[in-house]
Amino acid sequence: MHLNTTTIKTSSEGAWQGDNPLNYAFPLLILQTTLVLSLTHFLAFLLKPLRQPKVIAEIIVPLGRNKQFVHLLFPSWSTPILESVGSIGLLFFLFLVGIELDLTSIRRSGKRAFTIALVGISLPFLFSVGVTFLLRKAVHNEDKVGYVQLLMFMGVALSITAFPVLARILAELKLLTTQVGETAMATAAFNDVAAWILLASTVAISGGDHKSPLVSIWILISGVAFVAFMLLLIRPVMNWVAQKCSSEYDFLHEAYICLTLLGVMISGFMTDLIGIHAIFGAFVFGLTIPKGGDFATRVIKRIEDFVSGLLLLLYFASSGLKTDVAKIHGAEAWGLLVLVISTACAGKILGTFVVAMLCMIPVRESLALGVLMNTKGLVELIVLNIGKEKKVLNDEIFAILVLMALFTTFMTTPTVMAIYKPLHGIYSQTNRPLQRQLPLTENSKDELRILACVHGPENVPSLINLVESIRNPNRSPLKLYVMHLVELTDRSSSIMMVQRARKNGFPFINRFRKGATQDQIAAAFETYAQVNRVNIRHSIAISALSTMQEDICHVAQEKRVAMIILPFHKLWRGKGEEAMENVNHGWRMVNQMVLKRAPCSVTVLVDRGFGCEPKQEAGPSTPMPKRVCILFFGGPDDREALELGGRMAEHPALRLTILRFLEKTGDEGMDQSHSCSTVPMNNEREKELDETAMAIRRWNQLVMYEERAVDNITEEVLKIGQSREYELVIVGKGQFPSSMGAKLPVNQIEHAELGLVGDILASSDCSIVPSVLVTQQQDEPNADETAASGMVQDMQVTTDDASITNTQPSV
Repeated sequence: MHLNTTTIKTSSEGAWQGDNPLNYAFPLLILQTTLVLSLTHFLAFLLKPLRQPKVIAEIIVPLGRNKQFVHLLFPSWSTPILESVGSIGLLFFLFLVGIELDLTSIRRSGKRAFTIALVGISLPFLFSVGVTFLLRKAVHNEDKVGYVQLLMFMGVALSITAFPVLARILAELKLLTTQVGETAMATAAFNDVAAWILLASTVAISGGDHKSPLVSIWILISGVAFVAFMLLLIRPVMNWVAQKCSSEYDFLHEAYICLTLLGVMISGFMTDLIGIHAIFGAFVFGLTIPKGGDFATRVIKRIEDFVSGLLLLLYFASSGLKTDVAKIHGAEAWGLLVLVISTACAGKILGTFVVAMLCMIPVRESLALGVLMNTKGLVELIVLNIGKEKKVLNDEIFAILVLMALFTTFMTTPTVMAIYKPLHGIYSQTNRPLQRQLPLTENSKDELRILACVHGPENVPSLINLVESIRNPNRSPLKLYVMHLVELTDRSSSIMMVQRARKNGFPFINRFRKGATQDQIAAAFETYAQVNRVNIRHSIAISALSTMQEDICHVAQEKRVAMIILPFHKLWRGKGEEAMENVNHGWRMVNQMVLKRAPCSVTVLVDRGFGCEPKQEAGPSTPMPKRVCILFFGGPDDREALELGGRMAEHPALRLTILRFLEKTGDEGMDQSHSCSTVPMNNEREKELDETAMAIRRWNQLVMYEERAVDNITEEVLKIGQSREYELVIVGKGQFPSSMGAKLPVNQIEHAELGLVGDILASSDCSIVPSVLVTQQQDEPNADETAASGMVQDMQVTTDDASITNTQPSV
């Protein structure tokens, strides 16, 4: 059916009235968007094991097509509509890129990064002189294009570096903390600014059909004036807007954010009016947004998912439809492709490598830096599409340069991994359960080192209360490592966090940017440290959730911590099941991997507001002590919980109760074992260790001790959890050395990482009141003997102390 493109309607009347939705603009756009979105994410999923950035899938998807398919779903009359919607996404994406780029940090990057960036741009530009000459001679009709115009586009295409793509590759490979990563980030920031200056100049020189060079000069002058106007006049206005959007003015947020989005479109219109390109105005407007406060983060959160996840993909689709790989045919054309790729790689890698060597960077790091700086991305496609719009690049050269960008980006990750090995997740079992980290004498100077992980500010109050409960200056000083876990995604906010941190969890840092979420977390812990004289070190781990455990385990091993505290992946913000929310299911996978691979003891805190609930008054000025209960069934994990409780028992603002569950006499199957551990257990040996551990606590007058013989463990545990008698319940993950574990509902377990009892207390539909701390001792086949000797010595010290305050005979 032939359509009159001047009478295309928006919506159809429906199939029942004989209309084909594919002949109408809006239903066709919906189908095109659905197809592009699903195929892009599917291909990105397939490329994930190869650790390729998402931009690879975004470029490849539109390339795989046939003529019948394109004619059916992407007819020529729909192209302007698809390009217009995609261009809106591109406009706002470049605004986000401008927000990401911090000009202040670029000025602080130093001469070395500037020198590397300058040569890394200049040498490919110099190489492009010869390539441009050959292309004009070899490609049909390209000699009709001006040499200078083609040279400018070729030079920009060969010399730029994709800053957002590079940042994600560095984080994926765990190179952000290395000299290579820090130098690459600083150099790419310089490169980004230079790329936009070159692009604006290229568009001004090649724009339109004008013959007079004065027009290009006026375009350049107008562009410079626009940038000066934005940075000198609009930037102070946006600083004022950002201040108005502070937490004191919540009712102004919506109006000012809408005003900001309006500014993006007006800025784009102004640069298009000048004759440069609308995206340049949006990028410059993004530079005017203050980088230090919450305003930039709020703006990004409002638009980044819709822009990056949907609209921008349509721009990639429209770009891919212009790329006809079939235009590259014959040995000569494929030879030109090899020449362009070789020139791009040689110019960028060689230039960066030589200058890095002159800057006294080792050979291996210099070569890796050169490969990283050869990363291409969206800016490359923008340059090529503008060149095609200006009719500087024909179909063959356009296809050659798109494939060049695809190849150079695809080769980055495997090449860098071969040259400069990233951090591997192999950790030796250092045999450090909590029991052996507690000093055996009161005068011991050994530190108890704890690594506390947080997802955000909502984890901080309960975590501080837990740390305070564990703190016991009489036994050993506490050194706390606080690690803020940040998921690395394709979002612009992740790149902003990368720029702010420049560290991936190691080494530890003590300075943070004002206004960031990390600053809220650091401020709370620093206040606690000053009041209680606790040594606290801070860090940020920025990683994909699939590799986050590598950061945590690396720090735990490097700092030789005795215990890792992990937040549970669910939050309770009130009472009842409806008050529960999933932070992110991926965090559950992180917890599971840390529990499996950690080199020390691990605890998981199921937080229901420990220490944050208002208490009934015990007197006019006497606060009620926190009530903590340890459920003891037996086994290594429960003994680890006892050791933790031993520190808590001596805290003046805490009352500790130990409930020991016993099997009723006459139960069958006493020789059975039911364990969440993969380590084989000696039941008799475990019973001996359990008795030794309980003997230490039983005669301590600071601890309330109770034994219960029960038939139904599940009901008893639920009764304790549903009562308001305790604010925190501590349980071992598992490793039951008797038939007692067989009485628990294994088939109904929801959270296996918490063990059988912990899963009952973490249930969201049983009205559980207290917070839960699940402990796991490091699985060590030979840990029992060391633990036993430690318990006996600790028992002597404890009973000696108890004999001073208690008239009962010591054991």
